[in-house]
Amino acid sequence: MSSQNTQTEALDKFDPRQDPEVTNRAAVKALIPLLITFVLGTLCMQAFNLVFEQVGQDVGDPAHASLITAIPGIILGIVCFIYGSLGDFVSLKKMVMVGMAFLLTGSILGFLATFFITGNLWVVIIARSVQTAGEQVAGSVYLVVATKYLKPSLKVIFFGVFTAAFQLSNVIGILAGGWLATLHWQFLFLIPVVTIFFIPILMHNLPSDSGNGKKIDVPGFILFGGGAAFLTLFFSFNAWWMLIVSILLFAALAVYIHKVEEPFITPGFFRNVPWLLGCLLVFVIDFTPNWFSPMLNAIGRDVYSINSAKVSLLIVWGPVVAVIVGCCSGFIVDKIGRGASIICAATSMAIGMLMVAFLAQKNTIFMAIAPIFFNGGQAFLYSPLVDTVLGTLHKDESGRGVGLNDLIMNTTGSIGISVFGSLMANPALSKGSLIGKTGAGATYSNLALISVGTLIVGVVLVLILRHKLYGSRTDLQNER
Repeated sequence: MSSQNTQTEALDKFDPRQDPEVTNRAAVKALIPLLITFVLGTLCMQAFNLVFEQVGQDVGDPAHASLITAIPGIILGIVCFIYGSLGDFVSLKKMVMVGMAFLLTGSILGFLATFFITGNLWVVIIARSVQTAGEQVAGSVYLVVATKYLKPSLKVIFFGVFTAAFQLSNVIGILAGGWLATLHWQFLFLIPVVTIFFIPILMHNLPSDSGNGKKIDVPGFILFGGGAAFLTLFFSFNAWWMLIVSILLFAALAVYIHKVEEPFITPGFFRNVPWLLGCLLVFVIDFTPNWFSPMLNAIGRDVYSINSAKVSLLIVWGPVVAVIVGCCSGFIVDKIGRGASIICAATSMAIGMLMVAFLAQKNTIFMAIAPIFFNGGQAFLYSPLVDTVLGTLHKDESGRGVGLNDLIMNTTGSIGISVFGSLMANPALSKGSLIGKTGAGATYSNLALISVGTLIVGVVLVLILRHKLYGSRTDLQNER
């Protein structure tokens, strides 16, 4: 009974200064329902990513269909940053309550509004944005709890489990998106509603303490979030005034954090060279993943004349393999090191993209094989990449580190899908290709080769920056 009381107290207070073993058990007990909630929310996002073009056609606005993915992606990046950063200041339990309220509201209203009332594109975008704002709370809180309260030997393992869960949501999301798209895509909104049953479990297990007790820097959050939002919107709409607004907001933030006593992010963050270089690495390597499934879906439609349901059955094996790789990634990273793991992961992703560029339009079998390499590499990438970035920060900065890392990952993905979406309409890419095709086939092949180029740049950056990222050690295998 005494042991049970001690663990209950740990769950309520979640004080990392208590016995490490008790804290680890409490953290794991909180992480499991968070992981399930994250899977269900991300599943919905991945399903919409697969079928956004069909949704745009159904509501009569195919030209702006990519905004169904791009704008919620912007929202995702901003709330990732907010949720993660708030983990240093406020109660994780309260954060989850607010996030779940957004998730359920967006899910129910999105379904009702699009199924029974209207098919307007902006109704879909707004509902998905509200839903996205809520669904990410589980992922962000999971990473904060894992970073702050797990012992070091468990961190990469739970990062790997997180990756496996993300890939599992990809598997189910691809199948659900392909299947429901042949019926009514509106039902995709209802996928996360089941998370309502996890609320009591989460409320019982999450810590209720309020971080470090410092006052929340609301103006700082607004300036940073606004700057990031307008920067990403610029790549979606190509409106130069948005870029100017973004620059002005970031300039105002730079002045602000030097003037106030306790800004949410200090100037020291931006003087931390290893952290900045880690963020640069994330930006380069994470530029293409969001575009992979939509590109294969487009190839299936335009080259083979098959629908999303059939495409999903082809490409689902990639995420299936990624689930397995994600479960093992933490153990592998612990053996070969973060730098070597990132190189292996990016190389595998590049092989998958090369198959898309040269082989996917010759035989549908390569539409099934390419995702195995790409999604498997993506799953292996997450744990060492996140651990590399967060390893450059002090433990007291881990919440903000998680938030900023998630912001960069998600806004980079949104920028990437916006850039590639606009390039699809560029007639220059359709005039010729290395596979001898023109038209849509040439465009997809050329886009895949551009993606390969970004991944090669990422590998080169790891080799060049390894001393800055991992210290003075020259052996990549010792970076653990």
